[in-house]
This record gives sequence, C-alpha cells and structure tokens, in this order.
Amino acid sequence: MRRPEQAERSEGDAPCELLAWDTEFFGLRIGRVRAARLDPQEMARVLSWARARAVACLYLLADPGDPATAPLAEEHGFRLVDVRITLERRLGPAAPADDLTRPAEPAGRSTRPAAPAGGLIRAARQADHLIRPAEPADGPELRRIAAASHRDSRFYYDPHFDRGRCDELYATWIEKSCRDEAELVLVAEHAGRPAGYITCLLAPGGEGRIGLFAVDEQAQGRGLGGRLIGEALDWFAGRGAERVSVVTQARNLRAQRIYQKFGMLTRAVGLWYHRWSEAGAADEGGEPAAAVRQPVAAAAATGPSADGRAVFP
Repeated sequence: MRRPEQAERSEGDAPCELLAWDTEFFGLRIGRVRAARLDPQEMARVLSWARARAVACLYLLADPGDPATAPLAEEHGFRLVDVRITLERRLGPAAPADDLTRPAEPAGRSTRPAAPAGGLIRAARQADHLIRPAEPADGPELRRIAAASHRDSRFYYDPHFDRGRCDELYATWIEKSCRDEAELVLVAEHAGRPAGYITCLLAPGGEGRIGLFAVDEQAQGRGLGGRLIGEALDWFAGRGAERVSVVTQARNLRAQRIYQKFGMLTRAVGLWYHRWSEAGAADEGGEPAAAVRQPVAAAAATGPSADGRAVFP
C-alpha cells in the first residue's frame, strides 16, 4: 500500500527517519533506522537521533547475513518481533498466461482456460464463487475481514501496541487500497458476499507487488486463496510485469506454502526489531509520557516522503 507517509529528512545523512503516518496513527513518535547493518559508531548515532527527537518506538529491519548487527541491536534494547520473508516469481514475457495463474498440474489435467492477454478484464466465476475487482459497497466487509486476518504481523507480537489499533491498522490499509487508483484490489465473493481479497500494485521497474492477501476464516478451504493469487498473477502478466513479489512472515507458514505453489521463491530475509524508549514503553502499552505523545503535528509539518514506501509488513 502506498501510504501518506512522511519522513524527517532535515539532515541528508541522518541515520533514521521519522515516520509521520505511523506517528499519527498510533499517537506515538515512531522512527525507522535506515541502515540494515550497524556498527557501534552507527548505533551511537541512531540512539542519539532517537533521544533528540523523543522517539517512542524505533523500527530496525536488520540484515541476518551480518553477524554483528543482531547482538548489537539486542545489547541496546532492540527486541526481535518478526522475521520478514520476501518471495518472488519471475514472469518471463514468453510464459503462457495459463501457466502463470495456477499451480502446476499433471499433464493433461488442465481445467482452466487461458486468460486474456490484457489481464483481468472480466469477473471470473467458478462453481459457487466469483473473483472480481472491489466495489465501493465491499468496504465494510473488507474492513471486517482485514481486522481479523493479519495477526501474524509484527505489530501483534509487540505488546506495546494496542491490539485494537493493530486491527484498525489493517482495516485502514485495505480501505485505502480500495481508494488508490494505482492499485487493483480483487475480491473473492462467496455466497453473495466478499470473502477474501488481494491487493496488487505495479511498481516502477516492472515489478508487481502483492500487498494484502486474506480469506475470511469462514470461507477457507474452498480454493478462494488460490483463485485470488492466480487472477492477480494474470493481471500482472497482462500489464507486462517482469516479476511479482510479496512479503510475509516466517511464522506464517500457510501463506508461504500457497505462494510457493504458484512458483514464488524466497528472495530475501530480514529481521524486524522494535526498540522502545522508557517513556514510550510505559505500562506495557499503557499511556506514554506526554513528551513522547505530543509532537505529531511537528512530524507532519516536514512534508511528504518522496518514495512513499510502506513499512507495515
């Protein structure tokens, strides 16, 4: 999802950035360390930056290939909350569309006709369900599904974040995705109502990106997840994407397995750490000190980030 994220960049070589969208949403000053590898000198700069700006929570996406960063981070109060897995599938321009949009089948057992070259331009109906683009009326159901479907994410594994706000985070994300003209949101409809979704973004450089993907618990086991991924790959292929990537969590084995069925392989692994200041971590998620809570407006005044990166997953 492309968020209205803002970053504090008054110093071009600052070791961190202040995330104004996260700050406003959670009501706490939140920043992110820019580097994936840290040495003692850079760690000192990171901590100094955070203290000077009264940052409550600092995110670090560490490179697991560096043996020094993880112990250094833990020594200075960073706590591991997630292992981030990025999977990727290349979409060669010569690949047949039908091969891109479903798991491999034994020879002679193909059951799905080839998709149109332009990607998803029609609703795809099969048996008792339908895959179609999202509509405005889907909003409440998609929000409900999102609020209950992403509890493997790092925010739920950090006790300092209120679980209700974490639910709202994903409900807000799917709502904003549906309004973003740069994204396609596909909906799986079952028994006449939305039962799942997948969000698709075509990024610069020919990379397709899957953002949110979920199927309502009551509708699982009917093949809706596979149909959503297949139609998403169809859409990306029809728009000339050279590859498609998705981010999930190491603990989310179910998601990894379904992506792997569609030929997606692990491209990168990262370690998500959170570091809380003493004021920001007051009462294990309780009311933080006013000095940590109040500077939201100051963060927003710095102007929007140029790259619009999302750092949720």
